[in-house]
Amino acid sequence: MEYLPYLGDAREVADADELIRSFGQDAGSEAAARADRSRDLGNHIHFCRWRQIERLVLLMSIPRAVGTVH
Repeated sequence: MEYLPYLGDAREVADADELIRSFGQDAGSEAAARADRSRDLGNHIHFCRWRQIERLVLLMSIPRAVGTVH
């Protein structure tokens, strides 16, 4: 995967999981929409956070290990 997400804390994993449970295959689109809303409101911190969650949702949807496996 070209862009691996940066996770500031475990809450972001929980948010990604909640989006997947609530929106299914549209979870990535919902995270992107939340990022766009945050950007439109001028909240760059939440914009970046939701973009990372969007990447995490996409990563979690891949049915195999990604990156180095030890």
